[in-house]
Amino acid sequence: MMTEIPVEEYLCTRIRRTEQALMGHHEAVLRGYGLTMTQYTVLLTLSREGGMSGAQLARACGVTQQTMATVLTSLQNKDLIVREPSPVHAKVMIVTPTEGGRQLLDRAYQEVIVLERALTDAFTPDEHAAFCDLLERATAILVQQTPQRETQPAT
Repeated sequence: MMTEIPVEEYLCTRIRRTEQALMGHHEAVLRGYGLTMTQYTVLLTLSREGGMSGAQLARACGVTQQTMATVLTSLQNKDLIVREPSPVHAKVMIVTPTEGGRQLLDRAYQEVIVLERALTDAFTPDEHAAFCDLLERATAILVQQTPQRETQPAT
């Protein structure tokens, strides 16, 4: 017989609280720059990967293509990105940040990275390495335990 663990001690509860605290911090910081978390993630991804299609960005940011289309329209309306036809596929639009988008990302990143440094400084190097390993293991189990939707055949 399993001993009942109080719900506040469930690992999933602790992970969710941590994620909520992280997102709350980032959202509060990014709000000051007029960005949502997804918009920031798009600009960060583009800064690391270069020009990408909306579909590639949707996959990289973990959102639907419809959501990404809305995010990209908002970023374009703020002159933070440009969309230009791909030299390879004329119907595919490639997204790149504008100079203003890069500057805004740089300013926001400098404030967001403060939290990363504070978290890193809260642990010894060995604790940090062990914590990262434990998070990776937890992530792998979460992915493994997530039911995969089967695609339904067209009727």
